[in-house]
Amino acid sequence: MAGTITTIALVAHDQKKDEMADFVATHLEAFAGYTLFATGTTGKRIMERCPELKVTRLKSGPLGGDQQIGSMIADRKIDALIFFVDPLSPLPHDVDVKALTRLAEVYDIPMALNRATADYMMTAFKLA
Repeated sequence: MAGTITTIALVAHDQKKDEMADFVATHLEAFAGYTLFATGTTGKRIMERCPELKVTRLKSGPLGGDQQIGSMIADRKIDALIFFVDPLSPLPHDVDVKALTRLAEVYDIPMALNRATADYMMTAFKLA
């Protein structure tokens, strides 16, 4: 982990959006200490579940939200990515998803692609 984590991007595929909202609610106190960005519908679900959190919503993933977050990673404006991927559903914007995860790898930011890793990452952030 290079540097301090202050800004987290939250993304979830359609079948994982409720799980993301539950995850954020579970770690509500921790998330309150971060600047949060999310793709459109994911952000909406999080804000409905956790109205006390400030989440900046970007475009929906297929409409450019994944690319917006990728651009923010490249500009060093995102420190970590939590992306709940649904590996069993075909995605029409799969190329954007791959580009987003590739940027997280290239810029060496922490990235969780499932709940177990995301829970672990939140525990690690508390220790940092």
